[in-house]
Amino acid sequence: MDTDQPAVLLLEDGRAFHGFTFGHVGETCGEICFNTGMSGYQEILTDPSYCKQIVTMTVPHIGNYGVNPEDIESDRIQVAGFIIKEETIIPSNWRSAQSIGNYLRDQEIVGMQGIDTRALTRHIRDQGAMNCIISAVDLDIDSLTKKLSQVPSMSGLDLAQEVTTRKSFHWNKNGSMKKHKVAAIDFGIKHNILRLLEDHDCDITVLPANTSAQDIIDCNVDGIFLSNGPGDPAAVTYGVDMVKELLGHKPIFGICLGHQILALALGAKTFKLKFGHRGINHPVKNMETGVVEITSQNHGFAVDLDSLPDNVIPTHINLNDNTSEGIRCKDKPAFSVQYHPESSPGPHDSRYLFQQFVDMMEHAKKN
Repeated sequence: MDTDQPAVLLLEDGRAFHGFTFGHVGETCGEICFNTGMSGYQEILTDPSYCKQIVTMTVPHIGNYGVNPEDIESDRIQVAGFIIKEETIIPSNWRSAQSIGNYLRDQEIVGMQGIDTRALTRHIRDQGAMNCIISAVDLDIDSLTKKLSQVPSMSGLDLAQEVTTRKSFHWNKNGSMKKHKVAAIDFGIKHNILRLLEDHDCDITVLPANTSAQDIIDCNVDGIFLSNGPGDPAAVTYGVDMVKELLGHKPIFGICLGHQILALALGAKTFKLKFGHRGINHPVKNMETGVVEITSQNHGFAVDLDSLPDNVIPTHINLNDNTSEGIRCKDKPAFSVQYHPESSPGPHDSRYLFQQFVDMMEHAKKN
């Protein structure tokens, strides 16, 4: 264990935090963000939406229940780096296969511990999201400042291309015949989305992010799913153009980045949040039912509610800051939400949305 090896975290605005290595000993850059979840660190680490981001956890002890092969949301760790207050070296859970520190080391993910994560979180909250660099191999602030100046801003970055599947594949884990054929466009899809679609009797073909609209139409599916993913939605121009062509052909359901891409295709605009929404206890109000859902969230951009065209209505609103959490098209079978109804981690309040997608496909078949 290299927990006594010094490391430094330097933020873009010049603030530095000094601590110790955790995971792989090295250097990494990315956009700093925080997650307020008290559990679910393995799902967070493997969520493709965190590509090019360095995540700090606000809860002080991480690794209590270890890591296991089942609770993953993709085939590898996706974060650029990981910051915690203190690692639990000896996990306690019957499902645990290894400690979180060994998990990071195995995949060569740079981490840092021993800093005041509360102070870091408050700084991000007050100053906003920004780039940062973690290093255990170069502790010179001037040198790190020069390296950090070369890191591109998250605004304008198309990261879906970095995490999408390179070729289409079929998802059917239980091998049974399914009622609904779904094309899932992979902008950085989480495994639990695929699991829940399958649980709702969907036969799923996962397609690369840059698949053409005509190729999707040729698949002759009953519905189209637009997945979550990282980066700036406005930079995914090919995805927006693809959805524009698909609107009206088959029912469309989008989550997170998929929600933003659908909104852009319908004529709305997006913007970057000051520090984003990342956690598993965000209150969202369903404007159509009046019910408040506690939701899992992970996004740094949002849809501008004032830019919604007349044929699009807001269906969900964030009760913390009144930002968009869901939309529905009046004249085409298409809807989306900003948060993560599949959770993993998080509450299950919003899983009805998968049934809503199924109902929309069944209605389309009848008509």
